[in-house]
Amino acid sequence: MSDNPAEAEPVRFGERLASSQAFSGLFREGMTLVEQTAAYLDGPGRNESKLLDRGAALAYATESMRLTTRLMQLASWLLLHRAVNEGEMSLAQANREKTKVRLAGADPQDEAAIALLPDALRELIERSIRLQERVRRLDATIHAADIDQPPANPVEGQWGLLKAAFERGRG
Repeated sequence: MSDNPAEAEPVRFGERLASSQAFSGLFREGMTLVEQTAAYLDGPGRNESKLLDRGAALAYATESMRLTTRLMQLASWLLLHRAVNEGEMSLAQANREKTKVRLAGADPQDEAAIALLPDALRELIERSIRLQERVRRLDATIHAADIDQPPANPVEGQWGLLKAAFERGRG
């Protein structure tokens, strides 16, 4: 690194964020949620679903499928970025691979159907949606600028970070 500030390389915020304590906490939270959901659906959830009437049972099946799909996508994203943290792949490789992961916003919920679900399942659904929102914001921040080519104008890199920060209200 040069002593001349004009020659200094810009700090790649996305690369640093992917290996931060914030990511580590998000990773642990995400994997814990996956484990808790699996335990619920294989145990108490299975028993609770047998007690539901036909309409509620259909809602249970639909929402539990959405939940597991959402969590599989989140776990894939988290594992991909853990590989970056552990030096198993570059952030540029992760950026290419993450196109296989669907991080789109949660599907609109039928509130009447959700109200029919057991409390534990509703809580898991809400936690997964909050986690998805946080992962989407982190993803937008990490991958805001083209990794291989720094922006010609330093403000361009910051623009991506601002867009990511304000994306939360639109998703």
